[in-house]
Parts: sequence; structure tokens; C-alpha cells
Amino acid sequence: MPDSAVLTRETAFRATGRALTPAAILSVATDLPPERLTSAELADRLGVTEEWILTRTGIRERRVARPDERLSDYATRAGAAALEAAGVDAANLDLVIVATLSQDEVTPNTAPIVAHNLGAARAGAFDVGAACTAFLAALAQGCANIESGRARYVLVVGADFVTRLVDYGDKRSAPLFADAAGAVVLGPAHPTSDAGDEQHGAIGPVVLGADGSHAGTLFATIAERKIRMDGQEVFRHAVARMSEVTLDAITRAGLTLADIDLFVFHQANARITRALGERLGLDPARVVECIETIGNASAATLPVGLATALADGRLTPGANVLLAAFGAGFTWGGGVVRWGGGADA
Repeated sequence: MPDSAVLTRETAFRATGRALTPAAILSVATDLPPERLTSAELADRLGVTEEWILTRTGIRERRVARPDERLSDYATRAGAAALEAAGVDAANLDLVIVATLSQDEVTPNTAPIVAHNLGAARAGAFDVGAACTAFLAALAQGCANIESGRARYVLVVGADFVTRLVDYGDKRSAPLFADAAGAVVLGPAHPTSDAGDEQHGAIGPVVLGADGSHAGTLFATIAERKIRMDGQEVFRHAVARMSEVTLDAITRAGLTLADIDLFVFHQANARITRALGERLGLDPARVVECIETIGNASAATLPVGLATALADGRLTPGANVLLAAFGAGFTWGGGVVRWGGGADA
């Protein structure tokens, strides 16, 4: 389809005579397991050295949930913290969406349990499964509901206990994965001034993609419940797809690479993040890298990355932030956010 024929969200709503309500991220919060598995400890189990793991992954330690802990509890705590930071009552939520590949049970989904735990009695609730891209997919769902007027406040949680799917005899994949939960509250964006059209904290285009022909490159079967991957192929496609979707999302937002203040990529592997920065010519100071002490927690890494940048002072009001992820499927996505914060009274 030629560019001139592409129907954007804005033109689609103008065609129906309805106004688009931009969505914004009002807050971010995380809940991380206190227990850590260091690369030195893991190296002894795998028969390699700590330096071997650090060189290939950039991970010095990863968070690990205890066997008796539930993902839904971590997702609930992250969600509660995000709601408090946004000043939004759980009773006012219209949707609770949990992005995960490692829910506690095959069914029910995690989201209804989280909604119940929070007291979000009138909210719809469902999980999104798109592996490491799931948080972005859930963010797109939440934005669409706010933009269309079908929801006002949406809680989006990215939570995964990936260590429960790890084969600790496989030195190619075992060093990568970790457990974590992170959440954002979405709500209507507000104008930066009474006269201007610019929206404070508005989420721009979210671009999603998939290629199921690579389903056998990174997977975990129901029968075995262990992650299997071709690391070199995953690396190659992750760098290529996240580079492409970064540029696509920025272009659709009407911006350039120079306009982006902060790049928050899925924390899959430090080598992937650095290769992305080199391919796109990015200043390392503008790229969030927190995998060294967190590990790869799949759908949780984007909110964890946002929270990391907020804590270290790099994520400030008005900053243009690029989010991008890549995961099994293959799936990938990217989006631009103008950082804001805070709900209306």
C-alpha cells in the first residue's frame, strides 16, 4: 500500500467525526524478587567462568523468585505501586492487562486475579502473550481503548518468572533469564497549555510486527516447559528488527533519532543493546542498560527500564522516549512516548 493510502488513527477518527483522546503513561513502578543468582554462582553450575557469562550476556546477577512465590502477587504489588504513584484509585480502572508468558496456572489468566487483588471490581481483565514484546502489545491495547473513549484508566503490567522455564544445564540460555514485574498506569493525556495542541505525556504510534516462520528458533513447549533457542539467529534478528522498528516508530511520530532523549530497549542481552546503539549511532548515555543487575525478565524489562531511568534522573517530564522490544514468535514492536506523569483531579 502506498504511503498516501495509509489510514492513520487520527485520520480514521476524523472520518467518523470523533475526536481522538491521546493516552499517556501516568506512572511506572516495579516489584523485584530480593533473591539474586550471581553469574559466579551460575558459572560453577554450568562448568564455565564468570567472565564467560559476562562477556556473552553482560549480566552479573539476575533476580530469582522463590519456588513458593506467585507471579500474580508480584504483578499485584507492582500495579498497586503504580496506581499510588499516579493518584488513581483501583476502583476507577476500566481495564487491567497483564503481559506475561509465565502465568501461575494455564488458566485462569493472571489479570483477573490481579484486578481482584487490587479491588478493581469493574475492570475488564485479560493477559497478553507475545513473549518479550508482550508489554508493548499490551500498551497498544490500553492506548487504543483510551483513544477510542472505551476506557479512561488502564493498568498495564509486564510480569514474568522466566527462571521457571530455564534449563540450568544449557549454558547458551541459562545465564540470560530472570524474574521481575513492572507496571504503568495509562490515562488521558493533558494539553501542555490551554491554547496548544501538544499533549503532555502522550503516547505516540506503537508499531507491532511478527514473523511466525521463526517459531522454532526460540520456544518452550507445553510438555517440556524449557526455553530452547538458537542464540546466534535470535541475536541477528533482534538487532535487525529492533533497529527497523525504532526508525519506523520515530518516523511515524514525526521525529528523528536526534529528537529522542532516551532509548529503552528490551533488556535481552547487553550485546544486543550495544549492537543496537552502534547500528543506530546512539550516544550510550541516551540508552538505558540495566541488565547487569536485573537479567532478562521478558515482558517486565521495559517497565523496569523506565523505572531505572526515572530513578537515575534521565527520565524527566517532556522527554521523548523510544520503547522497543523483540521476542519469540518472532514478535517485535516499537513506540514513542513523551514522558509526563500524574492523573487529573
